[in-house]
Amino acid sequence: MSSLSVSASGAAADAIGQHVPALVDDSVASRLFEQDATLWGPEAESESRIRLSWVGLPRSSRPLVGEIAALRDSFAEQGLTHVVLCGMGGSSLAPEVICATAGKPLVVLDSSDPDYVRRALGDDLAHTVVVVSSKSGSTVETDSQRRAYEQAFSDAGIDPASRIVVVTDPGSPLDEQSREKGYRVVNADPNVGGRYSALTAFGLVPSGLAGVDIEGLLDDAESVADLLAADDEANPGLRLGAAIGGTDPLRDKLVLVDEGSGIVGFADWAEQLIAESTGKNGTGLLPVVVGGAEDPEVSRPASDVTVARLVAADAESASSEAASEVRVGGALGAQLLLWEVATAVAGRLLGINPFDQPDVESAKKAARELLGQGTGAASEAAASDGAVEIRALGGSGDWLGDAKTVPAALDALFAQLDPEHGYVAVMAYLDRLADADLAECRVPLARRTERPTTFGWGPRFLHSTGQFHKGGPAVGVYLQITTAPRQDLEIPGREFTFGDFIASQAGGDAAVLADHGRPVLQLHLTDHDAGLAQLREVLLSGGRA
Repeated sequence: MSSLSVSASGAAADAIGQHVPALVDDSVASRLFEQDATLWGPEAESESRIRLSWVGLPRSSRPLVGEIAALRDSFAEQGLTHVVLCGMGGSSLAPEVICATAGKPLVVLDSSDPDYVRRALGDDLAHTVVVVSSKSGSTVETDSQRRAYEQAFSDAGIDPASRIVVVTDPGSPLDEQSREKGYRVVNADPNVGGRYSALTAFGLVPSGLAGVDIEGLLDDAESVADLLAADDEANPGLRLGAAIGGTDPLRDKLVLVDEGSGIVGFADWAEQLIAESTGKNGTGLLPVVVGGAEDPEVSRPASDVTVARLVAADAESASSEAASEVRVGGALGAQLLLWEVATAVAGRLLGINPFDQPDVESAKKAARELLGQGTGAASEAAASDGAVEIRALGGSGDWLGDAKTVPAALDALFAQLDPEHGYVAVMAYLDRLADADLAECRVPLARRTERPTTFGWGPRFLHSTGQFHKGGPAVGVYLQITTAPRQDLEIPGREFTFGDFIASQAGGDAAVLADHGRPVLQLHLTDHDAGLAQLREVLLSGGRA
């Protein structure tokens, strides 16, 4: 039997007191679990009607348990124990958390960086099974990764059909193509959006193949389903949704800090769910994933911040002295369903459709246009400093001025920052494993600017905070870091390379931000190693010379 705990203090507690009685009176919880598409207003109704099956997944996904176990046993008999997942956004983040929490190895390939992709391709191919996850197959990142693995298997004398498992919606182009090729195909529920798909085949197939007890995961979720469907003021989904989405005025920075939850990487999954679901129409919640309670967003939270502490289920309640805080505990399966319910409830309070992602699509379109032009750069470099090219886009006027060095350019960017409501977003289109230590710059930048600071790896964050960057309130400043790869990598059957593709994704992202009037500072490493060392030194000092 699983359990959930949600306690709040300060403005978050006030929001619960203000909104939960009305949510109960309106039967929001029971209507949600009855898949009532009218909960978010007429404009959201058509999308909501085909996106609500996730509420029943703890029960409806049960047939997958045996199917996945049989597939895992078959692969194990062949000595195939190295599982790789090719997927983006909700297709990759949930399995990553599920496997990490269970201590089961899973390689998540959710990047277009050629160095990252090459390393994955060369890792134990003889014992590799690849799960290709995409609702339609139209996600270019996943399609490119699939092509690369097909070629690698063929070059090694291995039939790709014996090693590739496809997870997709029934009747999708990828479904039809994969069956024609003889691939194993597992269909997911088509009436579930990607970021709500943790308990569908998208979350369960790679996790189960990696050795996770997915039946236990579903048990934990099912044990709290009736609690979350109840029109009761103690409903933890209503309480959490009100605490994060109902503060007045809205505290739109949600700082996520793990304090002994026992769930590895949960904040990264919640970040995508919340940011992509709520960041639109000039409002929304920006999740800020931090490393610990000593980080400045937690130790000195700003007036527009609610701190969400992920704790053990039996942890103490939130401190009554906190300005705005919510503490959440529970087993992984239960929390996956809890946060999905809370996000849907927050969407109702914010007056938005929590199931679309219009600005994610706009960035994809801009990337395709740049690919067609054969370039990834959105503008000419304004200056060069050592191994770093400097570009400025968007914002108001010539905000870069005569800045010719990286520290001066950072000074100019941070001068555009709203000191009361702004945030800093660092967007690194690099190898998130080999270049992982660059993420250490987040805390020094947060201390310098005294504003919430996010760090995202591209293109991974495009399916997450990328939606909030463009659709949320126009108060952010954006630092984009790109690089020349150590060695590019061809994409079989395509006229562009992985290097071309990730450059176009970065360029498209910057162009759409600029079109929305957001100030973007692009720092391009003309030499990966030298530029990274130079940039890391500057950023770890908070961006000062």
